Amino acid sequence: MSLANPADRPRRDVAVNPVFTREPVSIPRDRMPDGQLDAETAYQVVHDELMLDGNARLNLATFVTTWMEPKARDLMAECADKNMIDKDEYPRTAELEQRCVRMLADLWHAADPDRATGCSTTGSSEACMLAGLALKRRWQHRRRAAGLPADRPNLVMGVNVQVCWEKFANYWDVEARLVPMEGDRFHLTAERAVEHCDENTIGVVAVLGSTFDGSYEPVADICAALDRLLEERGWDVPVHVDGASGAMVAPFCDPDLEWDFRLPRVASINTSGHKYGLVYPGVGWVVWRDVEALPEDLVFKVNYLGGEMPTFALNFSRPGAQVVAQYYNFLRLGREGYRRIQLYCRDVASGLADRVAALGPFRLVTDGRQLPVFAFTLAAGERGYSVFDVSAALREQGWLVPAYTFPADREDLAVLRVVVRNGFSHDLADLLVDALGRALPRLRRQDGPQRGEESASFSHGADTARTHHRRARHRAAAPDRGRG
Repeated sequence: MSLANPADRPRRDVAVNPVFTREPVSIPRDRMPDGQLDAETAYQVVHDELMLDGNARLNLATFVTTWMEPKARDLMAECADKNMIDKDEYPRTAELEQRCVRMLADLWHAADPDRATGCSTTGSSEACMLAGLALKRRWQHRRRAAGLPADRPNLVMGVNVQVCWEKFANYWDVEARLVPMEGDRFHLTAERAVEHCDENTIGVVAVLGSTFDGSYEPVADICAALDRLLEERGWDVPVHVDGASGAMVAPFCDPDLEWDFRLPRVASINTSGHKYGLVYPGVGWVVWRDVEALPEDLVFKVNYLGGEMPTFALNFSRPGAQVVAQYYNFLRLGREGYRRIQLYCRDVASGLADRVAALGPFRLVTDGRQLPVFAFTLAAGERGYSVFDVSAALREQGWLVPAYTFPADREDLAVLRVVVRNGFSHDLADLLVDALGRALPRLRRQDGPQRGEESASFSHGADTARTHHRRARHRAAAPDRGRG
């Protein structure tokens, strides 16, 4: 949620002439009008201002779904008035939520999908908060049962995690042990994760699909290293997989990759239904491997509208439309449909990355062959412009491609990032390459860069990333940070 700040506005009223046969009207911008407007006038005022937003289909910054089938949109409209929390009044919507949980548990190889526990959320940020709370509470129970202090929990993760994990640590008094980047290592490795663990570590967060560059963290290697840590030191550290994007890509594109509940140390997984789950925002999911992984004392039994209902969430009232749309997608596409879409996205991303590299002025950081996402920077010898100049030049042609710097210890690396989603075709990729080709001659004639980090462009993932880097510059953990 963004915070509103007061600002000087040159014009406090909106001058409106919505229909040429009517008298013009004036509407206050920041106050409720004294009287009513007719529906057509109110619609046009809002509609016309929103025309100034960017084109969502050309927004290559966001991971969030920007296209759904008309039938899915119809279902969402039919369910827009259903409150997800009213499970007693909307029992079929509640049942669809639980079916989605069981489908995801099966997709992620839970031993008994019918016993795995989970829920929908407003997005992966809330899902991560819930998973983190479960990790903390399980650790506290173990420590107290052993007569040990439980007042200094820490959580180990790479500095590339979503800012929601820093929020979790801040809000719930957990030390965030952020492993910094180093050289060409842009995410968490098994060796570095173990170095940061101790008896107070509630868990390790492994990211399946970094928002910085689209790469997978080595979940199986991290789990194996933690298995050895248990044997050597007696510290039993579970793993949470933040699969906001990758948990809906890897099962279809990389079925042999072991990152999920096939690994006994993985306690929980989250994903964003509104990213590669292919649903409009906002819906996320969190699933625990079994009922034992979610402490019972975190689940509330609520007497609501005549029925007792178990609930574990940070939000209460929220729309059921996105949950219904998720179930629609699961039925409509099935495993084969998701496989076809995600493989196509990866094919577009990797092909586009190769063509960008072939232009000459750019060097790939990643190539889109894990998540259908890739990052690239300027090649050695390109001096007269910056990646921020490239982003601005593409924006002039309607393309939203974020530029940003990497976090602590690699702040010298500034990149552009492209996210390929369902609906972004090879034809659109051709148009993007053409746009780059048109921009480069002018950029290379510049005497020097015109824009720096202060003009970084971004949306969901890159917005989080840029906010996060600035914090991470001062918070990146050394191997012994906060121990004792």
